[in-house]
Amino acid sequence: MKKILINDNSWQTRIAIVQDNELQNLYFSSHAHTSLERIYFKGIVLKVLPGIQTAFVDIGQERAGFLHISEIDRELAISEISKHLSLDEDDERTERKVRRQIDIAKILHEGEQILVQVSKEPVYEKGAKLTTCFTLPGRFVVLMPNIPRMGVSKKIAEKEERIRLKTIVRSNLPEGMGAIIRTTAEGRGETEILKDLNYLIDTYRTIEKAYATAQPKEKVHEDIPLPLQIIRDHLDSDVEEIITDTKDNERALYNFVQMIAPEHTSIIKLYTGDTPLFERFGIEQQIEKALEKKVELRSGGSLIIESTEAMTVVDVNTGKFTGKGNMEETIFKTNMEACQEIVRQLKLRNIGGLIVIDFIDMALATNRQKLFRQFERLLREQDKFQSVVLKLSEFGLVQMTRKRSGKTLVQQLTNTCAQCHGSGFVKSIQTECYALLRILQETLPAQKNADIMLHINPQTFEYMTNTEYNAILDLEKQNRCKITLSTDPTLGYDQYKIEKT
Repeated sequence: MKKILINDNSWQTRIAIVQDNELQNLYFSSHAHTSLERIYFKGIVLKVLPGIQTAFVDIGQERAGFLHISEIDRELAISEISKHLSLDEDDERTERKVRRQIDIAKILHEGEQILVQVSKEPVYEKGAKLTTCFTLPGRFVVLMPNIPRMGVSKKIAEKEERIRLKTIVRSNLPEGMGAIIRTTAEGRGETEILKDLNYLIDTYRTIEKAYATAQPKEKVHEDIPLPLQIIRDHLDSDVEEIITDTKDNERALYNFVQMIAPEHTSIIKLYTGDTPLFERFGIEQQIEKALEKKVELRSGGSLIIESTEAMTVVDVNTGKFTGKGNMEETIFKTNMEACQEIVRQLKLRNIGGLIVIDFIDMALATNRQKLFRQFERLLREQDKFQSVVLKLSEFGLVQMTRKRSGKTLVQQLTNTCAQCHGSGFVKSIQTECYALLRILQETLPAQKNADIMLHINPQTFEYMTNTEYNAILDLEKQNRCKITLSTDPTLGYDQYKIEKT
């Protein structure tokens, strides 16, 4: 059974979703920093770049957001391009001609104001990703106020139920709006679903009114607080307990659940133990492990997870696991166990984008098929984010993409190393010393008969004086100068200062 644990204090809110004592998802909200995802802004178009079909939009943040043409809704595109084509919007040929002449420069213009929603948080040096294909999530329905399409969660398998839910929502949607029916809608009555849908429609009408009166770059609408978002998105019959460690949160959660799912109010509990909530359930230790590259499997095998800006690579190893049968059986069991853990790690670490998984090679085609089907099934049943998985290659590789959502766990909790600058390694002291000696060899001839003070890192100083002191003496003889070494703890291994004395 699942538990939702909410740890709140004056500087941060942390939320953990636990399944059978294993951490599945982790969410953070800093009280000093507001997450931008899902927020609506009244933006100003700064630049339109037809070459990459992208516009940069000022939303009042440190970096401008970027809006690609694929994130511009059809209605806006048709409306703006129709003006250039001198056609009536109702002309039946308009959409056909728009498709042939699609160009962001004909849709957006520098200096104009536009309603945008943040679809992805800023990452590295990139600004926030923006969209005009708006979404408003509810408990049973995700409203798409300007995208007239209908979708149903793939986890709702029964055809009759899918038809029933589509009929209820479609018949109550205003013209031009669409919706995605969530898994939690399965088996729900029409009254419950329509209550959720009408609330979302009213919310969007409020956003439209706020946009009309807002100042440029002003925030127009933001989602409910993070704890309530998590309850809305994850509350279902599998949730056994919602535990929080503050009375304020308990009251807010109770009022929210009373409004959206009164049958679940009894599972909200206030934690009053002496041991901090996350320590009591072993969450702190699991968070630390989630930052490590190596993930141990119960069988003795392991995963190695490494991410770059371009992609994430997962390597599966048998490790200590030898099995009781033959080698093929051992490898198959390790791969099957790795499947379950990989899905959990993708969710926990919030890994998105391109992912390549290197399973251990298996000789039997039937085992490869079982592995692939198991991996697809686990993603479909356990992961809320959309993913696309390609067939297992002849090299034992699975390529997949998973929808990005905000920063990864590593990006949220760590900074780039000041020494290696993110490369994962630093040059040895010996290598740095030799580089420094070469620099002296090149620069000293121009400073003959001068006294030189060389400021270096203490460890570089120790290596230079103990191992390469004769090299310093040779340089002094060659250039008829005096070289004095001085330690400076503020300098890195690869840094130095040369001064004339």
